[in-house]
Amino acid sequence: MEQIKSFELSKEFLESLQENIESQHNELIIQSLDGANVADIASLLDELNMDEAIYVLRLLNPSMAADILIEMDEDPLGMVIKELEPTELALLIDQMESDDAADILILMPAKEREDVISHLQEREKSANILDLLRYDEDSAGGLMAKEFIKANKNWNVVQTIEEIRRQAEKVEKIYSIYVVDNRQHLLGRVSLKKIILSSADTKISDIYEKEIISIPTHMDGEHVAEIMRKYDLESVPVVNAKNRLVGRITVDDILDLMREQTDEDIQAMTGISDDIEESDSIFKISKARLPWLLIGVIGGLLGAKIIGFFEDGLSRYIALASFIPLVAATGGNVGIQSSSLVVQTLASKSVFDDTPWQRFVKGVMIALVNGIVLGGFVFLVVKFVYGFDAIFGLTIGLAMFCVVLLASFMGTVTPLVLNKFGINPAIASGPFITTANDLLGLAVYFGVAMALLNM
Repeated sequence: MEQIKSFELSKEFLESLQENIESQHNELIIQSLDGANVADIASLLDELNMDEAIYVLRLLNPSMAADILIEMDEDPLGMVIKELEPTELALLIDQMESDDAADILILMPAKEREDVISHLQEREKSANILDLLRYDEDSAGGLMAKEFIKANKNWNVVQTIEEIRRQAEKVEKIYSIYVVDNRQHLLGRVSLKKIILSSADTKISDIYEKEIISIPTHMDGEHVAEIMRKYDLESVPVVNAKNRLVGRITVDDILDLMREQTDEDIQAMTGISDDIEESDSIFKISKARLPWLLIGVIGGLLGAKIIGFFEDGLSRYIALASFIPLVAATGGNVGIQSSSLVVQTLASKSVFDDTPWQRFVKGVMIALVNGIVLGGFVFLVVKFVYGFDAIFGLTIGLAMFCVVLLASFMGTVTPLVLNKFGINPAIASGPFITTANDLLGLAVYFGVAMALLNM
């Protein structure tokens, strides 16, 4: 039999795995993946075709296969769960914490989802998953897990340790032990250290910390992420409207959410309309990119039309055409800089942040400084380096000043307006601002030229 090498994610390993799948060398496949990180295996399965990926998953033990599903990207995961039988998927769901299970089941149509849930072995797991599916997936309720460790304030240390042992069987990672009363109201938390160091008959009510940060089920996921980042929390309890403990959110859930939101913002800023991956089909990627590219082309055509309106003036001042790229590029850069700063501020809100009006005034002051410096610099270069007369240099310099002001205004106001209406403000940091500033910049440029050069 072929000797098994230590796991290393590579093209050679992928080809070897595909050969073993085709030859159905099951023991060899299992041995080759032994000790590999589930995230690496998930990446590996993404490179296989669907039949090969399903074949490998069915060979692995349910616990490992479940962990791999959790690590897979949404698109390949959606295809995999379509291929698995309800009983097979239920077996894997049984190995997961409730929040991970809910994240997977929400990708399925309601009828198929109910079929899988009906095959789950644990009634408690079924109830927990159904409860989580009621919440919006980006809210605290949708992010939380129903598995956590709690202790009643009336228990002593011995009772608490026994309960921790029992409850920990269903909890993957222990960050905190939450303290509740008889009606499950959240009272605080107690550390393992205090439990271990306390005498056997010590009551939890005597050693728990009452100061605790909790969040309601309806809180937006971005706000939850900001709270956990600000207070450096590894986990945070979730309570319902009656302050009853219903779940917990851990730092790994928040990291996943932040990664998704960052990907969305980057795609929005670059003018990609859908959530796509590099591995997606040519048609899907093209479809996601085309809308803003078409808008850019239309903007360019409109820009050509604007230039056409001033064709007679350009025939008398041919040199004006030479400075069109300079004005357009500067306007685009200023707009993107301004909008990016506003978007960054909106993404990390603070009670100490400036009001929208204060942001606007500050943006105007910055634009005035930049406009004066850039306009003055351009005037000096046009007059003394290029040798044009003062009135022509003033035209280009003043146009530059006006374009900087206008682009800064657009870059500051547009994301604030989009945010006000609940639209992702990151859209304002990409093709939207660039196209708008190109058109408005050209209009301003030729407007100043008409006024000063009598075009």
